[in-house]
Amino acid sequence: MAPPPNWKDSNRHLQILRAAEKGKYGVLAAIAYNIEQILGMVKAAKIAKSPIIIQFFPWAIMFSDGLLVRAAADAVSRCKIPISIHLDHAQDEKLIRLAADTLPFDSIMIDMSHYEKEENLSKTAELVKYCHDRGIATEAEPGRIEGGEDGVMDTEGLEGSKTTLDEATDFVATGVDALAPAIGNVHGEYGPAGPNLDFERLRQIRAHVDGKVRVVLHGTNGFEPELMNQCIAEGVSKINVNKLVLDDYFDHLSSSIGKMPHTTLMEQGVEKVVRQTIEWMKICGSAGKA
Repeated sequence: MAPPPNWKDSNRHLQILRAAEKGKYGVLAAIAYNIEQILGMVKAAKIAKSPIIIQFFPWAIMFSDGLLVRAAADAVSRCKIPISIHLDHAQDEKLIRLAADTLPFDSIMIDMSHYEKEENLSKTAELVKYCHDRGIATEAEPGRIEGGEDGVMDTEGLEGSKTTLDEATDFVATGVDALAPAIGNVHGEYGPAGPNLDFERLRQIRAHVDGKVRVVLHGTNGFEPELMNQCIAEGVSKINVNKLVLDDYFDHLSSSIGKMPHTTLMEQGVEKVVRQTIEWMKICGSAGKA
């Protein structure tokens, strides 16, 4: 059944991003790998009174036959804080259609960046329409962000390319709702030199798209709060995070496994996610906005 004509007004993901852009704060879009992390992110949202986007890599669908996504949707359905569920870096067309047809996603990132430009655009436009016909918001990546993360195709063998204004125009024309520009950011680790972002390019892209899409930041591993705040000040509304909110969880897991009951390990793991997520909600300015 087709969504109502005004479905974008009621789509939770788009509501969250529009409010963030208007309020000049950033919303964490945090990758979850398991139940403890889902619980921690939802609990953090409640405590901090902050919106959040819970993200899954396509791996989560294949690994759990969608169970992790449905579990997150159940947790969200019993929470009054605005939370959306997003599929990050969906790179397989068949899986995108499966996710749109059978799983409770509010948004899907259609990542065809492993194709050359024209094929990337044509596939993106086709899949944007497929998702929109089902009331699901979309995101895409103009240019190519180098590197890889767990469950995402590594583009290290492909030449990274910063987003141009022409590419931004072409992707806006696909009907996509959010753009993740390549501005020197990388997936995974930055190495000793750290991040070196092209803020002038980001300013030009944001001015060029002129509110037609929301702007998303990928590749935040190792970011300092000052750099994150600079990105938000430049108009980024969706902040993809992975290790920034999970480092304490994984440190706790590696140092404590076998030293306490497994149930205690899980309970304490949830609290590690809660604490670190709230810390970054405060940094990004979303705390108290829900």
